[in-house]
Amino acid sequence: MRSPTAEVTAPVIPDRNVFGVTLFMAIFLFLLITIDPYVDLTGAAILDPSAENSNRLNQIITLLIFGGMLINGLQHSLRSIILRPRWLHAAIFGWFLFTALLSNHPFLGIKALILAIIVQINASIFLLLPSSERQFAKLLATGTLIMLGIAYFGVILMPEVSIHQASELREPMNAGFWRGHFPHKNVAAGAMVIASFFGFFVMSVWSRGIGLAILALSCFFLIHTGGKSASAMLPAVLILAWLFERFRVLRIPIAVGGVATYNLLAVGPSVIRPLGEFVSSLGIDATFTNRADIWRFAFSAISEKPITGYGLKGFWQTSELVHSGGTVETWAVQAYNGHNGYLDILLHTGIPGLILTLILVLFLPLRDLNRRDESGMHSNMTRLFVRIWLYALFNAGLESIFFNSGSLLWFIFVVALYAFRLRSENLVSPTAEITGAETGVKQTR
Repeated sequence: MRSPTAEVTAPVIPDRNVFGVTLFMAIFLFLLITIDPYVDLTGAAILDPSAENSNRLNQIITLLIFGGMLINGLQHSLRSIILRPRWLHAAIFGWFLFTALLSNHPFLGIKALILAIIVQINASIFLLLPSSERQFAKLLATGTLIMLGIAYFGVILMPEVSIHQASELREPMNAGFWRGHFPHKNVAAGAMVIASFFGFFVMSVWSRGIGLAILALSCFFLIHTGGKSASAMLPAVLILAWLFERFRVLRIPIAVGGVATYNLLAVGPSVIRPLGEFVSSLGIDATFTNRADIWRFAFSAISEKPITGYGLKGFWQTSELVHSGGTVETWAVQAYNGHNGYLDILLHTGIPGLILTLILVLFLPLRDLNRRDESGMHSNMTRLFVRIWLYALFNAGLESIFFNSGSLLWFIFVVALYAFRLRSENLVSPTAEITGAETGVKQTR
């Protein structure tokens, strides 16, 4: 029960939080645009192994943003939210470190682990930067419109590096599909789905016209990426999120059952022939655009190290794999990743790593969402993050997103996890709609 003194008002944060706004836009645009947009995919260097690639400027900017975020977060009244739940993060990162030390590429694994920790900390502070839900919507709209402008600028004025070309060495079959400033059409498609969710949120919270413009521009670009999975997921996730919000009894079936079934129908046909024939009979490409070859190869590798895996960044695009001569047997040795987040975590960190990751990304969010009062489920902020959460969970069945440090989708997905935790624990943050109040308050129980 709450006592009459259950709420204590903290100092009001100014609407013009210059430091917080600057950090918000810096990390948002850093992930949306990167320091290396408009990548040329026609050069021979694109075929070189990329696991050990490193960009000094990228590292410097990452550390500068992280330092600013940490300073801001540690000065905030809600600094206790940073990197929670700490027992789970300690178990995850401890196990990841252990598997990295046992791998053939411990340095790559440790570097990936450090970046993963930085992303988790940044994401846990991200929602503390805006001073209100309205300011959060304005910042999202501004960053998203800048991203869309750069993407369309490339397509219109620099098509040779913004639209896939037949002269590309790795995937010439993608010729004609838009990618904007992104390195691949699938990355662009995922970004446009997230931008569409932002558009809906901006429409509801700040400006109907600007939100509608973001939605229209995002959907138009999405269609031209040729990303069939992303295009189908956008309306599907909107429907699933609506059902998830309104029918409590459907939450576990949608999140757990839906993700399990989706992965079974996606990955299963690559190793279970009858299932492959069944999926094909439904008129669905059972190879999921040749991903089946990658999945079969990944399962073969997993069978050799099912417990400890190969360590983060210790398998795909390593020099020994790319130059192994295995292209005679399968082209999958050239793959950038496993094109399935769950499979890649199993491949890199073994069965314990997969279990710990599922607790973090699936089971704890479900618990947090079910612990909160039902009125909160209908807020604009929660609706936005439930859509992002469900999209990422299902998208991970076809793309490798978990602990992908340079991915906007992974970052905003982790932000969603912290949004759920903030509300489930009755923590009041400056972003009002996360907690239902405008003042920085923590309610005692």
